[in-house]
Amino acid sequence: MAGNEGLLSMENPLFKEFAFYAMVVIMKMFVVHLSVSYYRITRNVFVSAEDVKIADPSGKLKINRNDPVVERHRAAHLNDMENIIPFVLVGLFYVTTNPAASTAILLFRIFTGSRIVHSIVYLFHVPQPARALAFGVGIGVNCYMGAIALQQFL
Repeated sequence: MAGNEGLLSMENPLFKEFAFYAMVVIMKMFVVHLSVSYYRITRNVFVSAEDVKIADPSGKLKINRNDPVVERHRAAHLNDMENIIPFVLVGLFYVTTNPAASTAILLFRIFTGSRIVHSIVYLFHVPQPARALAFGVGIGVNCYMGAIALQQFL
């Protein structure tokens, strides 16, 4: 492509690849979020009075913020938000640098794989350093893309 026009359009195959992988990790984040809701409901773990009242009009249930299963899923979801949202933003800036397609697609795939692995090892209690490695790989991709994009703005 000549110049930077059209880099963030579906006519740009690289942007289309980025959009695909961004949507995969966003949808994965939604699945983890739904797991939090599922375990809150099935384990009667509610954090607001109105939710408790809907779940148990008799008033026997109380607010509960200390369920380890719910908290583990919630922590995985928070970690997704802390990593996937920056990936989407940094990735957009990175695509505008018109990088080599093979490198960029490899980075998108590595990040996506790392986040899927991170959720699996987090939610299924796989021992460390599995989660730390998956996290580190994703952060590494974000930092690399961010550094490349930042150089373009200097």
